[in-house]
Amino acid sequence: MTAPNSADDPSFWYGTERIVNGIAQGLCTLDHGMAWFTSRSPARRQEALHEAGLYAMQAHITAEDGRTGVARSGVKPTANPSVMICMDPPRYEFSGLPADEHVKAFRVLVSVFAVADTRRRQTYCKDTCTHAWHNLTKPTQTS
Repeated sequence: MTAPNSADDPSFWYGTERIVNGIAQGLCTLDHGMAWFTSRSPARRQEALHEAGLYAMQAHITAEDGRTGVARSGVKPTANPSVMICMDPPRYEFSGLPADEHVKAFRVLVSVFAVADTRRRQTYCKDTCTHAWHNLTKPTQTS
């Protein structure tokens, strides 16, 4: 992960923040995000899961967001990450899961984040949003 050079300029964003928000805004596909995630070392995957979990927390995901996102993720509803994210309140700290669960966990977490963040962009941030991460316009890049 590379830290952004400027929080006000999304063109400098790379890594988890760019991938997760790019997927949520339809600027890149979930498959693209998964390719990025699986290309990372196990330690970097764990970091990405932790960071994406923080984004989920900030998006105030709900159990309903969890169910909708899991359905979109392609991960079985009975998988550990799916069950955790659909709890009330949802559990989204997946970095502590065993490494063999990380790919499913990232897929679920990003899919659920996309649902919650879209809801928030359409309600709390509608027409007045100044959050740089809600106003991405350039294609998602990876580093």
